[in-house]
Amino acid sequence: MIKVGDTLPAATLMEFSEVEGNGCSIGPNPVDVTKAAAGKTVALFALPGAYTPTCSAKHVPGYVEKFDELKAAGVDEIWCVSVNDAFVMGAWARDQKTGTKVRMLADGSADFTKATGLTLDLSARGMGLRSNRYSMLVKDGKVASLNVEGPGKFEVSDAGTLLAQAKG
Repeated sequence: MIKVGDTLPAATLMEFSEVEGNGCSIGPNPVDVTKAAAGKTVALFALPGAYTPTCSAKHVPGYVEKFDELKAAGVDEIWCVSVNDAFVMGAWARDQKTGTKVRMLADGSADFTKATGLTLDLSARGMGLRSNRYSMLVKDGKVASLNVEGPGKFEVSDAGTLLAQAKG
């Protein structure tokens, strides 16, 4: 499992763009994790799935609400990673009103999730291989803090915890 001090795995996530700009076409666009994190402080959080109850009611809204405070604490970008496709993540971004505050990044084949070692097997519940719920503060591509939730929990990966770590 990835740990503090490790470099984020080299992987490509997908991001759905509704508006053409900044070199991004409309539709899914690749995001090279290594390049996207270089020289930035990123508040990254991952969760089991789009539209799932805790993720939609608490996890994503918390980061949207704490956007200004996270920026003031030195965070350049907020990333939400989930093992879903880019179209689902794009629709969920609209539903959650993330706008330009949270980058909703799809890990459709779970390549990034597998490389971090933070997988969650929900096959018994008909959901297949997913991401564990966690958050991490990433500085220039290296993990500065990591908060992994226990099974069924939502206690340490919230925006408030990561904000305190960003301030620290």
